[in-house]
Amino acid sequence: MAIFKSRSNLNRPDTTLLIVVGLILLFGLIMLSSASVAVGFNRFGDGGFYIKRQLVALVVGLVAFYFCYRADYHRWQKYSFPLFLLSLFLLVLVFVPGIGVGGYGARRWLDFYFFRSFQPAELVKLSLILYLAAWFTERGEAVMRNFKTGVLPFLGLLAVLFILIIKQPDLGTLLVICWIGLVLYFIGGAHPKHFAAIILSGLALLALAIKLAPYRLERVTSFLNPWLDPQGAGYHITQALYAIGSGGIFGVGLGHSRQKFLYLPEVTGDSLFAIIAEELGFVLTSLVIALFLVFLWRGSRIARGASDNYGKLVAVGITAWLVGQAFLNIGAITKTLPLTGVPLPLMSYGGTALVMTLAGLGILLNISKTSRV
Repeated sequence: MAIFKSRSNLNRPDTTLLIVVGLILLFGLIMLSSASVAVGFNRFGDGGFYIKRQLVALVVGLVAFYFCYRADYHRWQKYSFPLFLLSLFLLVLVFVPGIGVGGYGARRWLDFYFFRSFQPAELVKLSLILYLAAWFTERGEAVMRNFKTGVLPFLGLLAVLFILIIKQPDLGTLLVICWIGLVLYFIGGAHPKHFAAIILSGLALLALAIKLAPYRLERVTSFLNPWLDPQGAGYHITQALYAIGSGGIFGVGLGHSRQKFLYLPEVTGDSLFAIIAEELGFVLTSLVIALFLVFLWRGSRIARGASDNYGKLVAVGITAWLVGQAFLNIGAITKTLPLTGVPLPLMSYGGTALVMTLAGLGILLNISKTSRV
């Protein structure tokens, strides 16, 4: 196939990055297996329900990883716009009765029969990176610094995503997508004044979104003082803090968490980090953070040494996506940031997220083969 006629066989891929990703993935599977036993048995009568499904997604994800690793990353520049349009179309389908699937007060999934619970927002993250990288590369810095030709189209794009995702509603994913867009816009040649104005406008919109939705406002107030209502709005964060505090330096032992027995909500998703802290303690939990920091270092190194601007922007986008989401999750569950419902990349349960993440990592490793650093 033409897509595999790569110009990027100059070097070996970044083996350090590959090892780091493998360690995070393996660590995540072990901890998900431990954390999901009680909730899996309670909901489905099978303590291994979640880990079995995650392993199936892992197989699909590894196929996607291999395909994206083998494909010359320059090819994605050509297909980035159709892929982005497809992801927008799938976002719209979420609201179509009979196709879109709701749960927990949200509509974020699609039922394709052959691929149930597909989450289009995860595809949007990757397709947005590929499309913005192509867009900024083709237009150049001079065009992007112009308000009419650069700022307005960029804001229009974010506005479309804002409307589609906030209606699901999924504020956490929206924050990640806005973070990706802003990082790429800044690296792609944003005028400092325009960039500052966009940041301030975004904060105002975020404040409005919080004010208009009572549950979002409750998350902010519970962040400021979760002990005001520990059995209500502050329940999630107080239980997470109990788990983290119980772990101490060395943890209570793998598989011996108490909070996973239906005390802490979302133990397979955005609360997984709290179970890691409870069972493994401060020392090994710090290792997880260190692995993401090493990922940041290697991803930045790949971006800095990329052979062209498109590769540089894609590498920056993928690195910013995964590291930013990881620390948004960790910050929320440790009460450094308000709860957002964002999963921990490569570790939390979620088939679509795992497949899209591994696809993005395949592209990043393909770029690493051309790195001059």
